[in-house]
Amino acid sequence: MSTPAAYFDAQYARATDPWHLDERWYDRRKYQLTVAALPRPRYERAFEPGCSTGVLTELLAGRCDHLLSTDRVPSAVETTVRRTAGLDHVDVQRMTVPDEWPEQTFDLVVLSELLYYFDEATRTRLLRRSVGSLVAGGHLVTVHWNHPVAEHTCTGREIADHLDALPGPEQSPGSHLSRLARYDDPDFTLTVHAHIPDGGPALSPAHAEGLA
Repeated sequence: MSTPAAYFDAQYARATDPWHLDERWYDRRKYQLTVAALPRPRYERAFEPGCSTGVLTELLAGRCDHLLSTDRVPSAVETTVRRTAGLDHVDVQRMTVPDEWPEQTFDLVVLSELLYYFDEATRTRLLRRSVGSLVAGGHLVTVHWNHPVAEHTCTGREIADHLDALPGPEQSPGSHLSRLARYDDPDFTLTVHAHIPDGGPALSPAHAEGLA
């Protein structure tokens, strides 16, 4: 079963930053690697569900014309709003995914430290909604912890394997998800996938600039 909502409420009731995301080199390094792995220098519209305290949000904001970041916990939303104050292109909202989902489409969806809180059926639904929100050529980036945690239903490596087996979106039957990159760190796994039309190329940064 998915991690109960009460777990997150209790975590944020004890501390503004319950996982110390602002303090640890591990998290700073992971977020920098996540942003460095983005295949494009800039994205028009990006979506980051489960933004927590907005540490990654702030980094993503520098690569996007518009960024929608959400979390289900009100205090996390408030912290991210404060962190991104003055960044008019960042929209922070309270939202419980996958039951709630934005109507617009995106060329980037980032799922960071989120998917292992869901059971397999709900995780699949969230992934399918993510892929369904991507425009053709859009990118899906995931990054998740690899060590066992009582509240986690799986590891980052298992999420990466799940993604490789995910079919294309139902609303775009002539397209599929293609993996561009996978990085297996001892502590986390990072993946980058592209939503591409069947028969179309999944362009690497070098291909996009005519270097390969």
